[in-house]
Amino acid sequence: MSLLLLYGAYGIILGLVLFAALIIGIRATSAVPTKSRLQLNFKDSKTGEEHPFPSIDEEPTKDLTIVIPAYNESQRLPKFLDVLIPYLKTVSYSYEIIVVDDGSKDKTVDVVQSYVRTHGTDMIRCMKLPCNRGKGGAVRQGVLSARGTEILFADADGATDINDLGKVRAGLASLNTNMGISAGSRAHLQDDAVASRTVIRNVLMWGFHVFVQVVGGVSDVKDTQCGFKLFTRKAAAAVFKNMNVERWAFDVEIFVIANILGIKACEVAVNWQEIDGSKLVPIYSWLEMAKDLAMIRARYLIGAWSVNVKEE
Repeated sequence: MSLLLLYGAYGIILGLVLFAALIIGIRATSAVPTKSRLQLNFKDSKTGEEHPFPSIDEEPTKDLTIVIPAYNESQRLPKFLDVLIPYLKTVSYSYEIIVVDDGSKDKTVDVVQSYVRTHGTDMIRCMKLPCNRGKGGAVRQGVLSARGTEILFADADGATDINDLGKVRAGLASLNTNMGISAGSRAHLQDDAVASRTVIRNVLMWGFHVFVQVVGGVSDVKDTQCGFKLFTRKAAAAVFKNMNVERWAFDVEIFVIANILGIKACEVAVNWQEIDGSKLVPIYSWLEMAKDLAMIRARYLIGAWSVNVKEE
């Protein structure tokens, strides 16, 4: 028995040493990509001249901005834009679309510019990042250059039915605040997903949900990963100026920051369908996100990352 206790003590000591090493490693690698807005230009569709994107710190001039991050999306993006633009032409509020090219190696920029020439830069603009930053980094740069009073980011594949935008906007309005987030949610589709997916995919799905709650510390949002989130302008500025993660797990950090800042959030059920061509590699991508979630939680806990709670 004494031998077991001794081994147990050694195990505890070893665990503490490894934990300390992890903390030191986190502190040593706590540098993150710049949170500042890049000074980027868009090309005027009529004159060909370049103009700087505005800043989210300026007064809004549109009712809605839709930010679409795009990396090698020359095939899927046109299908979404061909649905999105006709829909927007039926609404009574003003809007703009910002497609953020995240260092694509295909013809994504050419595709977007063809829509710019057709519809004009007041409706749609192409933001070309100098290098690949990751989905979170692309969304952040688009959001920080938005002209809208409300700002939506939507995935380039158009997996979420754009006709549900009205419901998501109504959800935001129901919060009755200038610091709110209305998140499209696929939680209601979970039973169908379980029925149609393989056992391994279901295990990974459930495991990720548990990891988000336990490790990520986000328990009040059932679906953090749906790429259809609407922000008030003030909430968007507060969240994305504080955001650190630029890859897939940035969605979780959105709600971590929102909780710290007391930003109200709601989930709205949306129609969603899986679109071929996803950049996610099931096991590898989920492991990467799990690692990022652990780092998010650890870095906030030890103070390596912090949130500026002062209003600017």
